[in-house]
Amino acid sequence: MYAIVEIAGQQFKVAKDQKVYVHRLQGEEGSKVTFDNVLLLDNGGNVTIGAPAIEGASVTAQILSHLKGDKVIVFKKKRRKGYKKKNGHRQYLSEIQIESIAASGTKKAAPKKAEAKVEAPKAKKATKTKADDLKKIEGAGPKAAEALVNAGLDTFAKVAKADPAKLSEILTEASSRLSHLVTTTWPKQAGLAAEGKWDELKELQDRLDGGIEK
Repeated sequence: MYAIVEIAGQQFKVAKDQKVYVHRLQGEEGSKVTFDNVLLLDNGGNVTIGAPAIEGASVTAQILSHLKGDKVIVFKKKRRKGYKKKNGHRQYLSEIQIESIAASGTKKAAPKKAEAKVEAPKAKKATKTKADDLKKIEGAGPKAAEALVNAGLDTFAKVAKADPAKLSEILTEASSRLSHLVTTTWPKQAGLAAEGKWDELKELQDRLDGGIEK
């Protein structure tokens, strides 16, 4: 039996006891993780294809270790501009071992019957405060910033008070493609931005690599 499952924004063909390298996951070494975005299942030749995912199917794995991938050299050059830039990058990875593949899981509870609603008098709309540009946090791109705003964390001050694990949970629920982002330093970065300490924020971000302080 094998499955095609999406893990941290990548698709993998996996089978029981197989070891796979994926983008860095938030769990600790030795902990178990479950992935429910299963796109295809093959159980002894009986193939099931999701639309896009198979409801109730899941893949359970154990995190064996966290590590860095091989160094990749990124070289940029612009002709006739005298512009050259060379950077090295090592991707943060997690090694996992597939423990089980489940074809079906717990059925979702049936939606409750709609109850009659009594409309209350409309209150005056409160003046909305302008959201901060959360993309200034190292590692938070447009999609991640949008997910935080949708979760009510629309200012640097709110992100500064949030727990990194909660931030990761918000990103994962918004999209599996955001689950690999490392949020460990996001509250610290947001705190500096909220206080207007931009020079200190830049110094901190210069020490970061993939959201992790060197």
